[in-house]
Amino acid sequence: MRRIFLLLFPFFLLCNCTSYSTTEIHQSNRNDILDVKSQVHEIQIDTPFIGSIAKLFLLDDYLIIEDCRSDDQLIRLFDRQSFNYIKSTGTLGEGPGEIVNIGFIATCPGKPEFYVSDHGKQKIFCYHVDSLLAESLYLPSVKYEMNRTQFPSRYKYMNDTLSIGIIIQPIGNSSFQQSVARWNMQTGSITPMKYTHPQISKKRIVMDASQQYNIYVEGYEYNDLMTICDLDGNLISNIYGPDWKDNQTNKTSYYRKIVIYKDKIIALFSGKNTFDRNAARGIKALCPTLFQIFDIHGNYLKTLEVGYHISDFCCDEENNRLIMNFDDDIQFGYLDLKGIL
Repeated sequence: MRRIFLLLFPFFLLCNCTSYSTTEIHQSNRNDILDVKSQVHEIQIDTPFIGSIAKLFLLDDYLIIEDCRSDDQLIRLFDRQSFNYIKSTGTLGEGPGEIVNIGFIATCPGKPEFYVSDHGKQKIFCYHVDSLLAESLYLPSVKYEMNRTQFPSRYKYMNDTLSIGIIIQPIGNSSFQQSVARWNMQTGSITPMKYTHPQISKKRIVMDASQQYNIYVEGYEYNDLMTICDLDGNLISNIYGPDWKDNQTNKTSYYRKIVIYKDKIIALFSGKNTFDRNAARGIKALCPTLFQIFDIHGNYLKTLEVGYHISDFCCDEENNRLIMNFDDDIQFGYLDLKGIL
């Protein structure tokens, strides 16, 4: 019997749920699911009223909420610890310092300022937090004039000469190309990363980057694929999920947001049809309820079932928690990660 086991042991290894090569990792099983709905704490934000589509960012002592559907002020500041409201800014409009079409908000490590993209004016505004809080009529300065033919949509700011971002290049009147690139905010130079996956023809991704680990991570929105490269654009690994296919469809959504949190990769993940068709409501975009957790090398660890539909989230490393915006019965909440990760 022992001899038979020894002969079959290599076969068992080959049948493991994860297969490896130097750069290609196939994970056929991601079924370690932890239900954490009962551990989600609701955050009560009654004033000011914030629309259902909100984006979350952290800077020093502040939680910044981008309220993109507001008809007056688009940026709300809250206390990071208590979630008490502090101030609003970013007036909607075409006047000086006002915002026409708000995009991404970038926070600056070690600097009390944040940058706001306005895709109407094609400018990136700089908000100095101390001045914003002290002055009732504060107006931001212009940090960067964007090029209409090639510009960053989201980026990880590291310093004025290095950001790693998703670059948009419009194609005609109705389409665009996405690529990851090194971007110098001082000079405006954009250097595309060297690696692109050879089987992806239409690239739609979410991304995060880390100087500490010298990596950036791409999650594909319409492919069950995550790619890890170094900050020079050299491929480290492609991580294929159970639903990986060479061809892409716009019906099933996979990675919706990726954040590098300490030594983990946290991915907001769907794996379901993007839209819900209902005769009464029409077509409604579906938000995912799952986080997939990987180590910094892309090895799958577990899945968190939050139980609420997550529109956006940010990682609060100082307090070891996820802060989330929901499209559900509650609008905001947080999950304590102590004992979970």
